[in-house]
Amino acid sequence: MHIAGEMLIGQAAFKGSAGQMKATDPARNIEIEPAFGMATPADLQRACELAAQAFDSYRETTLEKRAQFLEQIAQNIIDIGPQLIERAMQESGLPQARLEGERGRTVNQLRLFAKVVRDGLFLGATLDSALPERVPPRSDLRMRKIGVGPVAVFGASNFPLAFSVAGGDTASALAAGCPVVVKAHPAHPGTSELVGKAIQKAVADCGLHEGVFSLVIGDVQIGGDLVAHPAIKAVGFTGSRGGGLALVRIAQARKEPIPVYAEMASINPVFLLPGALKAGAARIAQGFADSLTMGSGQFCTNPGLLIALEGPELNEFAAAAAAAVQAKPSTTMLTPGIHKSYEAGVGKLSALDKVELLAQGGAGSTACAAQPHLYSTDVETFLSTPALEDENFGPSSVLVRCRDAADMRRIAEHLEGQLTSTVHANADDREIASGLLPTLERKAGRILFNGFPTGVEVAHAMVHGGPFPSTSDPRSTSVGATAIDRFLRPVCYQDAPEWALPSTLANANPQNVPRVVDGKIQPGA
Repeated sequence: MHIAGEMLIGQAAFKGSAGQMKATDPARNIEIEPAFGMATPADLQRACELAAQAFDSYRETTLEKRAQFLEQIAQNIIDIGPQLIERAMQESGLPQARLEGERGRTVNQLRLFAKVVRDGLFLGATLDSALPERVPPRSDLRMRKIGVGPVAVFGASNFPLAFSVAGGDTASALAAGCPVVVKAHPAHPGTSELVGKAIQKAVADCGLHEGVFSLVIGDVQIGGDLVAHPAIKAVGFTGSRGGGLALVRIAQARKEPIPVYAEMASINPVFLLPGALKAGAARIAQGFADSLTMGSGQFCTNPGLLIALEGPELNEFAAAAAAAVQAKPSTTMLTPGIHKSYEAGVGKLSALDKVELLAQGGAGSTACAAQPHLYSTDVETFLSTPALEDENFGPSSVLVRCRDAADMRRIAEHLEGQLTSTVHANADDREIASGLLPTLERKAGRILFNGFPTGVEVAHAMVHGGPFPSTSDPRSTSVGATAIDRFLRPVCYQDAPEWALPSTLANANPQNVPRVVDGKIQPGA
């Protein structure tokens, strides 16, 4: 497939005329051809108008047709072949194996949502029969969930496939029956064009309205204008806290405020309890170093904070972790801008009083190489130094040494909302762990035991979200089957004649969706 530097508005593909941009190869810090034309306000207007026109017909497609559409996107992405991986490697600096795995995750997300759609549970179909003899009488009431309307999706820098053009936000919005307008991330426009054309082809192959999908390329202003456009009814975003909150402000300032589901920042505390360390300090230390440096530390679930009790077990862990981090090589970061921010972050940490550098990894050999860093400090310094709680996007982490379990609980209570919290514990640690858990439940969307948070499984029970500021809405998840709920709203039909009912609420239930009828669950086909 030829990369032409084009954006996609419905079934049209063309170069925008509002200026040009190129991707950068971060390993060499040089620009990559071709140049991409950026969207004009008229281009954005056209994309949003088409999405609005597509909404009513798309949300009423049969569940089977919508599921087939999602599966067709997945197949079209696979059919791109090696070119997709090669271009993503060039634009991101990520290794081939990582990107091949990410492509698999992207395809699996689409197939998961195809299953969610076919199952029909997401509709929440509920029927309460009329009770005309009751005093007062009750009307016939029927409820289902429908898509909220066109959704704006912003591609993420650190996952050019799985959190980008056909990533989880797009997959869940399309599954909900919502057309999508994606703003491509400027770090990987070529990858975005390839995947966008795969979705565009699926729209045509499945005979859907062309406005079901569009891909725009543009600057910050175009992104803000997309969120502000009255046709857009919700936003999915993965990125920095500053970027996410800027979109929230735009969305709330509209005449019709809309939800922004922004996944933003997290330092993902890891609590290391003494029984677990006594049983396997070296093993845990190696697992930590592997997790810290995975993908050059450019994960929103990176373990950026360790909390442990003073003692011989911690001393053994600290020595092993320092050795493991020191053995890690520097690796290429996603963009020159991200690399510059990381370097500034470790510089700030290194300059703090009462913060000790325990280890740093090997020196870099590429233009945007990130050197891993591990720091150590005490409880009072951590609690009184806000900079130690900032997410430093990259392979750096801080170890906080606690005097007792009460110190651990103080830190847990002090922390902002997090995507994840992790506890390394065994049966000997039950009392300490049980004391931490109520706080961690309030502070995080996912609580792990005896592992590390950088793996986010695409599954029905997964939660990738958490209290502010890890996300802008703690009631939602951006990964897993329930991500579809972000883009749905309930509609009740009262005393509607049979001919006016949607098929999923009709007496015959022709799509065989599971329903709750008069308080009793009726499974579908």
